[in-house]
Amino acid sequence: MSHGVPASGSVLQRNSSSDGNQQPQSPEEDDRKIRRREKNRVAAQRSRKKQTQKADKLHEEYECLEQENTSLKREIGKLTDEMKHLSEVLKDHEKICPLLHCSMNFVTIPRPDTLTSCLPR
Repeated sequence: MSHGVPASGSVLQRNSSSDGNQQPQSPEEDDRKIRRREKNRVAAQRSRKKQTQKADKLHEEYECLEQENTSLKREIGKLTDEMKHLSEVLKDHEKICPLLHCSMNFVTIPRPDTLTSCLPR
């Protein structure tokens, strides 16, 4: 609505200072306006409080997600280091692995006796 609450003074003061073309309002109308404004003020306070609570909840969620993100990045770093280490171990092992150098390795379906024959005794 375009009706604003006066910065200072009551409804009666505002009406009495007007140009005089309006008829004075009855006490019932004044009471109704006062109750309506009070109800509107309370509703506005409730709305602002709800908005603030929503913003607080979003901020909390943001903080939790930031912590989770940091934790996941740390875990990615650890897993990447582990993968590099295991790749190096595998590369070193491939150099000396008897199974990789065994001539029987080219058989498409290795049998258990074939594998054991390649192992050092």
